[in-house]
Amino acid sequence: MLSIIPALSHAFLSDDVGNVINLTKPAERIISLAPDITEILFAIGAGSKIVGVIQGCDYPAGAKKIPIIGAFHGLDLERIIALEPDLIITWGHTFAHQLAPFKKMGIPIYVSAPHKLKDIPRRMRAFGELTHLGEEASAQAKLFEQTLAAIKKRYSAKSKVRVFYQIGTYTWMTVNKDNWINEVIELCGGENIFKEAQGVAPNVSIESILAEDPEVVITDTQKSDWQKAWQPWSALSAVAANAFFAINADLIDRAGPRLLKGAQQMCNALESSRHQKEAVKQSR
Repeated sequence: MLSIIPALSHAFLSDDVGNVINLTKPAERIISLAPDITEILFAIGAGSKIVGVIQGCDYPAGAKKIPIIGAFHGLDLERIIALEPDLIITWGHTFAHQLAPFKKMGIPIYVSAPHKLKDIPRRMRAFGELTHLGEEASAQAKLFEQTLAAIKKRYSAKSKVRVFYQIGTYTWMTVNKDNWINEVIELCGGENIFKEAQGVAPNVSIESILAEDPEVVITDTQKSDWQKAWQPWSALSAVAANAFFAINADLIDRAGPRLLKGAQQMCNALESSRHQKEAVKQSR
């Protein structure tokens, strides 16, 4: 829910967990507590308003020049206070306990909790209202939606490819239907073999993977030798076809503007698998 009173001089809206954010004037000194939040703020033209970020906020280049006030394992509360923020944007409940004192101090805290692709343009618009940059934010959100729709139109109706999405290198962790990565897989015409698993990022067994027999394995790791762990299971369709693909983690794990590039990488991978499968059929 969003209402601006009047002409953006007063921002009154609810964040992703229902907290009401009431700004009497546009935010000018923002603490960003997640890389995707930082990327969205820069995308809508609010990068200059960020006074502190957590470790890992490395894009765009300007983000690297902003003071670091902590990491996912903890925040430097004194440094945050010294920066005199008028808005803190956090990711889910990651820092709920540490941020409690700031809430008591009256500093607005916007909780950003994306789950679906639609949450990306929605947050662009919300951040635009918080910073009095609604016009630019709306333009960026519309561009994101249009590009996403074009990708869906091009790939979603293509022949289905069974996909196992592997988080990291040495685990059997994956994603279910409540994760935006599942949406990207489907957007590209893929079928997530663990779509119905319990938990947003469930740990599954190799036995269950073998039973589902994915045609493609896609991961977010950048390690060059990650495929070696799969070689013992040569009967698996993906292993037999050597259908392994890696997507840049920053482009698929971050729910920000660059996820469009990650989606295109996903679609390219599945398209390559389709071509490979067709070539095998024709050679028989």
